[in-house]
Amino acid sequence: MAKIDLNEFSRTELISLRKDVEKALTQVDKREREAARKAAEDAAKQYGFSLSELTGGKTKKTGSKGAPQFRHPENSDVTWTGRGRRPEWVKEWVEAGKDLEELRIK
Repeated sequence: MAKIDLNEFSRTELISLRKDVEKALTQVDKREREAARKAAEDAAKQYGFSLSELTGGKTKKTGSKGAPQFRHPENSDVTWTGRGRRPEWVKEWVEAGKDLEELRIK
């Protein structure tokens, strides 16, 4: 992969690039999860089982993910429920001295 000199980009271009990278990462995550699920199903089938038989009928996480509580300041498609580990964009926001409550969905 070619090295990109980010110093040549304007702030607007960098923000746009960050949005594109976040979207691409989400798509890669979905593809890799699907590939992993398919590989697990194929492995179970090889032994004469279905994946749901081996997982007790639960092939997805149980329980509610929860409603999003915080929204990315520049990309409204990116949210966080406030549960679990803080996403990088939330960490960066707080480390910049900004108030987390500014990101709260009202």
